[in-house]
Amino acid sequence: MKTKRTLVLAFILLFALAVAACAPRAALRTAEVPSGQEQPLPPSREGVTSFDVTSAKASEERMIVRTAQLSLVVKDAEASLAQIKSMVKELDGYVVDTRMWRQEDQLRGTVTVRVPSESLDDALAQFKALAVKVESESGSSQDVTEQYSDLGAQLRNLEATEKELLELLKTVREKTGKAEDILAVHRELTSIRGQIEQLKGRMQYLERTSAMAAVTIELIPDVLARPITGGSWRPSATVASALRALLQTLRFLVNAAIWIALYVLPVAVIVMIPFAIAWLVWRRRRRGKPVAGA
Repeated sequence: MKTKRTLVLAFILLFALAVAACAPRAALRTAEVPSGQEQPLPPSREGVTSFDVTSAKASEERMIVRTAQLSLVVKDAEASLAQIKSMVKELDGYVVDTRMWRQEDQLRGTVTVRVPSESLDDALAQFKALAVKVESESGSSQDVTEQYSDLGAQLRNLEATEKELLELLKTVREKTGKAEDILAVHRELTSIRGQIEQLKGRMQYLERTSAMAAVTIELIPDVLARPITGGSWRPSATVASALRALLQTLRFLVNAAIWIALYVLPVAVIVMIPFAIAWLVWRRRRRGKPVAGA
């Protein structure tokens, strides 16, 4: 009994000495780290190290979403639209949307294009060169770097959770094999995968929009680009306005005549028929009434 107690005390003493010997080394490693900095992590696997370096390089590049709006007075809206499409193609861009309509018998429209962000200034200069006059110009920039980084962090966390759920699913299938447990893990795994796909889609959208700037161009036709006289007075514009007003008046009169002939008169006849019948009955009764004193 005494021998056993001696052995236990000796083991405890040796363990205490081992801990005391390890403590100074740990303290030394901690002291070597400057104040306010995290302690260096032990060497990681090559794949993880390369991923961290890539992420650091990506974070140094700012992701800027650039947009611009132009309102251009052009001689021919349709021809200008064709030129814009050709310019965008040469800049390795593409057309997002076009819309053309007629206003006062003149064709006008809007077009939205995307061009590489680094070529935006060059593209705007080319577009403005098509105009007789630049009515308005505006632009905006949005830094989405932080948002993209946050999405990346969320994605990494979800992918780690997905990996753990896959391991858990494997363990459940091997050990318990219960359908309820397997389905519960599978539901969680499906939810995580859905969130991962959403984050990836959002990150891809930010990548595309930051790489390709959006430009919306309004094309306003200027048929009267060369006025007859100086200043703001344009006799040809007055003639065109007078002719449009005359055409609208004639159109109104013809439409009114059609409405009167096909709608107003028939309705008036139908409404007057009961009054005409009542008047005839009253008149006949008045004629058949005997005169007093006859």
